[in-house]
Amino acid sequence: MDQIIELFTAVGLGLTLMLPLANPLTSMTLLLSLGRHIPLQERNKQINQAAVYVVLIMLVTYFAGQWVMHSFGISIPGLRIAGGLIVAFIGFTMLFPTQDNQSMPEADANADALAQRKAVNIAFVPLALPGTAGPGTIAFIISATATMQSDAVHYSTLTIILAPILVFLLLGVIFWICLRSANTINKFLGEGGVQAIARVMGFLLVCMGIQFVINGILEIITQHGAPVI
Repeated sequence: MDQIIELFTAVGLGLTLMLPLANPLTSMTLLLSLGRHIPLQERNKQINQAAVYVVLIMLVTYFAGQWVMHSFGISIPGLRIAGGLIVAFIGFTMLFPTQDNQSMPEADANADALAQRKAVNIAFVPLALPGTAGPGTIAFIISATATMQSDAVHYSTLTIILAPILVFLLLGVIFWICLRSANTINKFLGEGGVQAIARVMGFLLVCMGIQFVINGILEIITQHGAPVI
């Protein structure tokens, strides 16, 4: 029973931390801008594909991310600092937007293709990557993986194996619901409501990014045996 409670607690914490970072609203906005010329049946098909891609990207990152890091000689503190800077940058752009999502190179390429009436699939780029499973999300997953497997956090083997899978699946479901309900959500919240939510999430991302950087610096200091003030 204790393991079940621990599992649900870990899943809830994972969703709370990752939802502002993954931010399905970004992909929803991309879909509204890029998918308006795509037939409804084809758009729904691409939404299903995008949800699967998001889950697969997160699973591959969780199970193989550290192996890739070791292959390229990237340390955990380095990843925390780099990931923190990326997350903070994303947060600042959401807090103080100077351009819309269509200015993303991936979005521009797909928008040009749509304008020329070419068949284009926006499921992987930009809806899944970098819309939801972007660099910040990937860096966070690898960093969280290292933390869960360290001695600082005591989770059972069941939780370590199942919690991330459940979190990624739930994020995929939330992502799918947001995209399928994009028009309804946009009409209900209005442009101002969507922007307000984006700014709140942006603030949370800035805080998370700065904390990543602090953790990375403290880890470097600890590894070198310097006293932490």
